[in-house]
Amino acid sequence: MLVANRLRKSYGPSAVLEDVSLELREGQCLALLGPNGAGKTTLLRILATLLRPTAGTVTVGGVDAVKNPEAARAMMGMIAHGSHVYEDLTAIENLRFWTVMRGGDASPARLVAALQQVELDAVAGERVRTFSAGMKRRLALARVALGNARLLLLDEPFTGLDRQAQKWLGEFLMSFKAGGGAAIVATHTFGGGLGVADRVAILAGGRLLVDRSCADLSWDDVRRLYDSLTEANGSAA
Repeated sequence: MLVANRLRKSYGPSAVLEDVSLELREGQCLALLGPNGAGKTTLLRILATLLRPTAGTVTVGGVDAVKNPEAARAMMGMIAHGSHVYEDLTAIENLRFWTVMRGGDASPARLVAALQQVELDAVAGERVRTFSAGMKRRLALARVALGNARLLLLDEPFTGLDRQAQKWLGEFLMSFKAGGGAAIVATHTFGGGLGVADRVAILAGGRLLVDRSCADLSWDDVRRLYDSLTEANGSAA
């Protein structure tokens, strides 16, 4: 589903990412761990075609995402820090706006189906400013569902959610994987995102230092490895 090869991103003489390579198959979730400033958001933005790499290649579903970003973008969805929803619009008005802006099918039945998928159909007509943080995150995922994404790129998606919302998001990701989707969950904490991961990668100092199957490591092993690697790179979580 995703192949990134020797990615580099620099601003002048300073490299934010250096020689980063990873692969992700359908039905897999990668937990991308790293302290603040490690380069996680930069990497996600490059994979999402929102930022052009200084060097290296990215393919999504066999499409060269650097040369043909629009075709690659059609196969994925990204949720960055925050939910980026319109507070004064209702849930269904948010979806209608996003869909029309993308030139998609904004029929009421399709919008309601997307809200049903994230369990927000009962509040379709309510203003988003009344929603909890978890509900806003779910609305953002409904937008992704409308785009038929097969790859999700999530930047700190569990941050600010209560336990019930974290549980719902974990179940959503498990269902997404079961349907053949792939996901990268970037985080600097050892929270809910790790429970849905099949692999764990550690990014520190702009370099990918570990990329291992979760079957090979306990979470205690991951924490010890994370602490030792980030300390060695002069970073603290």
